[in-house]
Amino acid sequence: QVQLVESGGGWVPTGGRLRLVCSASGSTLDNYAIGWFRQAPGKDSEFVAAINRIAGRTLYGDSVAGRFTISRDNVRVYLQMTSLQPEDTAVYYCAAHPTTSPLRVGKNRDEYDYWGQGTQVTVSS
Repeated sequence: QVQLVESGGGWVPTGGRLRLVCSASGSTLDNYAIGWFRQAPGKDSEFVAAINRIAGRTLYGDSVAGRFTISRDNVRVYLQMTSLQPEDTAVYYCAAHPTTSPLRVGKNRDEYDYWGQGTQVTVSS
């Protein structure tokens, strides 16, 4: 079992940028595909981005494509967020799916087995 920890959240003005980091407590992430999801108050969970084990494949949600970039090394997964808008305000969660496939990556919550506690991102003018 892997324990995920998100960091890097906070307040940012509209149009600003933040970088979120997902790391594993006492472990590495090289055996996991990693996804980022977010949930705003009163809204359903939304897929943000995902990356496979070897960083060759990425997926993005429609609302963040072109503004957010997911990347990784063996220890951490990063979500670089640019041109942030108030509608990006949410709690952001990273999630891990253990896989032996180097190519596997998905955008459905049900595919992920482990979740972090989340980090709040607030965007306002």
